[in-house]
Amino acid sequence: MHHLIDEYLNYLTVEKGVSRNTIDGYSRDLIRYARFIGQVKTRGVGGVRPEDLILFLGSLQEEGLTANSVNRTLAAIRGFYKYLLRERKVEHSPVAHIERAKVWMRLPDVLSREEMALLLSQPDAATPAGLRDASMLELLYATGIRVSELIGLTVNSINWQVGYLVAMGKGEKERIVPVGRTAYDRVKHYVEEARPSLLKGRESVHLFLNRSGKGMTRQGFWKILNKYAAKAGLGKRVHPHLFRHSFASHLLEGGADLRSVQIMLGHADISTTQIYTHVTRERLKEIHQKYHPRG
Repeated sequence: MHHLIDEYLNYLTVEKGVSRNTIDGYSRDLIRYARFIGQVKTRGVGGVRPEDLILFLGSLQEEGLTANSVNRTLAAIRGFYKYLLRERKVEHSPVAHIERAKVWMRLPDVLSREEMALLLSQPDAATPAGLRDASMLELLYATGIRVSELIGLTVNSINWQVGYLVAMGKGEKERIVPVGRTAYDRVKHYVEEARPSLLKGRESVHLFLNRSGKGMTRQGFWKILNKYAAKAGLGKRVHPHLFRHSFASHLLEGGADLRSVQIMLGHADISTTQIYTHVTRERLKEIHQKYHPRG
């Protein structure tokens, strides 16, 4: 089955232009699936029955995977068999009549404006590394881009004359997002003052660099964020996507329309963005209960 998985992933990469992050996720899911199917001793990929697949999905739930994670795995398997059917490698798909796991709406965590301000104040902008860190955090909050989009920015990704950046989103889709004055000034200062010293005489197209003068990695940014979150003492788990959630929620709290927020986040479906309206309603309810005399 593994060679068929490689063929499918290569098809997604070359012909469909699927992003590297999605390919990596599908690869993990399909390899896990192949390992399980090998253990239940079916007769190859074409011999998998719906019952086998149900057993596999049940094993994922027993491992503690969320409904969203199970659904992502199911989507990878569904696409895999769709490809195999098209290529006539199998005669039927065991996924055909299996429904998605029930996904309960769970409101995303956000930072309050005060918590965000505290976190953004932690880097020491007097040092090159601190100025870089401050720039990354400010830009992440100002634009709502994903961490993969942040570290993928190049020196040409920001239009300094107009004040917006071009982010490369899922499926290699570009979108334009306004930067905002505070983040604009911070990043411009970083580019002019700190980035040359981090380059150490080398050349790089990456906007944000590590101490070796190479492009910042996802893991490197995680370590930086964890350091400042601990320093701020926020008392909650802080992760890169929390900036994206907070960006959307704070915009809606301030009166932004849902369609504009959808465009800036790069959501294909506005229903994905609508979850943030629930967040703002919960926030308003908390404010009412806290400050109204009859709350």
